[in-house]
Amino acid sequence: MKYVAIAGELRERIARGDLPPGARVPSTRRLATDHGVAMATAAKALALLSQEGLVHAEPRSGTVVAGRERRGGQRGLTRERLVRTAIAIADAEGLGALSMRGVAARLEVAAMAPYRYVRGKDELVLLMADAAFGERGYPAKPPGDWRERLTLGGRTLWSLFRRHPWLAQLGPITRPLPLPNLGVHGEWALSALSELGVDATTLCNLHVLFFSHVQGIAIHLEREQHALAASGLSGEQWMDRQAPSMGSMTSGRPVFTKMLRELEETGYDLDLDDLFESGLRALLDGIALRFGR
Repeated sequence: MKYVAIAGELRERIARGDLPPGARVPSTRRLATDHGVAMATAAKALALLSQEGLVHAEPRSGTVVAGRERRGGQRGLTRERLVRTAIAIADAEGLGALSMRGVAARLEVAAMAPYRYVRGKDELVLLMADAAFGERGYPAKPPGDWRERLTLGGRTLWSLFRRHPWLAQLGPITRPLPLPNLGVHGEWALSALSELGVDATTLCNLHVLFFSHVQGIAIHLEREQHALAASGLSGEQWMDRQAPSMGSMTSGRPVFTKMLRELEETGYDLDLDDLFESGLRALLDGIALRFGR
């Protein structure tokens, strides 16, 4: 829409300081002439900036750039505050519930105010992910051997996915995200695996396999949150309700039947933390066996 483009151009001039606080903004007529649009279109551009708190009408002066004291809820708005607020929303409600308008509402600023700091939701999500991955780091002096360091790396990543379940949903392993803080975790794992003395292709594959295990289990963290919210049932309650239907699955499957019968006697809880730990141990056992370490 043309008025959005006009507003964006003026917004950039204000951000650069070309139009400082108190400076007169081009009039509706001037904007209409310069951009070859109708007066109504130019007026909508100024109205949009006014809604954002960037400009206001001054008697006998026309429309001028607002001083910081007139920008209401936008005072103190920074990219870091924007990112942290978005993370809080995603942590509580999931990435699907995140929207630019929702973040603005949580911050109590105009709907378009966040666009002064990010181009849109896609860029915001990348900033969120980079900030989240940067919350945990590693000791300057690596401890122990390759296995101990890789275990620490896996548990560190798992703790971040645990804290921010939406992190595991961001993209497939085949399309790694260009995030500096994610690179810190990658370097830690690669430096540990490099002690195995493998070639570059094998090193890369082992790292992908390692990260896939952590992310693959972590994907279910947010999915379980959604399932709980949608059904109102815990995992145990949901399984109890499915028990009558299990009969059709066990017919003609003796091993499956025997397993379920034993689990009914001993009890079983599918714990993602336990599954992550046992899978990590099995993965490292396999790497050690395969490469003679």
